[in-house]
Amino acid sequence: MALDFTAIDFETANGFRGSPCSVGLSKVRGGVVVEEASWLMRPPEHHDHFDYHNVRVHGIRAEDVADAPRFGELFPEIGAFIGDDILAAHNAAFDLGVIRSGLEVSGLAGPAYEYVCTVMLSRRCYSLVSNSLPYAAEEAGVPLVNHHDAAQDARACAGILIDIARRNNANSIAELYLSLGLAIPKQPAFDPFRGLSKATTSALAARHDGAGFGGAQLGAVDAGLVAGTSVVSAVEPLRKRSGWPEEGPNPLPNPSAEPGHPLFGQTVVFTGDLGMPRPEAKVRAAEMGARPESRVTARTTVLVVGDGFVAADLRTGRLTGKAQRVLDLHGKGQKIEVLSEGEFLQMVGG
Repeated sequence: MALDFTAIDFETANGFRGSPCSVGLSKVRGGVVVEEASWLMRPPEHHDHFDYHNVRVHGIRAEDVADAPRFGELFPEIGAFIGDDILAAHNAAFDLGVIRSGLEVSGLAGPAYEYVCTVMLSRRCYSLVSNSLPYAAEEAGVPLVNHHDAAQDARACAGILIDIARRNNANSIAELYLSLGLAIPKQPAFDPFRGLSKATTSALAARHDGAGFGGAQLGAVDAGLVAGTSVVSAVEPLRKRSGWPEEGPNPLPNPSAEPGHPLFGQTVVFTGDLGMPRPEAKVRAAEMGARPESRVTARTTVLVVGDGFVAADLRTGRLTGKAQRVLDLHGKGQKIEVLSEGEFLQMVGG
């Protein structure tokens, strides 16, 4: 057996994960990148508007894809490049969700894929306060110059998986997962004529609900690009309606959640102003198998930070009190990581 797989990364036009506008792929054979591909595309019809803040993240505008095929028209080429490979993605729940939701709203069936998530593997095999792609790539010694360029992100994801396999003396993904005591997850084949999946309908509903207090503001939160004061002003009407940011109850983890999801089995705490009521964020986390709590303790494994936080703020010190406590605990050896709200939303399909 050999270390063979295809790494994939999507960029989306707006907050709905079924709106891909760019994809990058890196094919690995025997632990070496041997072929790469990338495409621009128009998102599926009725989901092809470009949010300003998404454009700020990746730089792709509607006019850049005006003459490109739609995702559904292009997917046969994407699928042919992937072939029967296991897919690797940094936050695989998002990228596999792009495939599923994008095909479903295009009225197209999709194949089954085995996949691995380098966020989850980074968490298991590195000791980082943030497992975002730039941090994990740096740990793996993989250059990443233009984060959110799909081709470069896919190449970085491939490099992270190659490095993690090497550190675990694994010659294949099967060997790697066996050594970690994990099962390789699988997204089953699907047919949209049987109805949209719960994940797609939830993502559409989340996008619709987000538009209720400003789709552009939600895009800003997703991208982690708006200053904390701007985030606060964007969601102030919601704060007044709901009484948020009260913690609310801590729901129990969903016992039927996918064990391969990066939030499964994690103990999650939230801090700062979020783009959704904190009780809703807790429900979303619990649906993915996480255990929400209200305070940072020795049990905490993930802290989700609002206020427009991005991973780079860990280097500049723009942190809440809870985030600073997480850094202190991490420095003392506790396995704990920090997520931006945008990273969290990608994980829960928001």
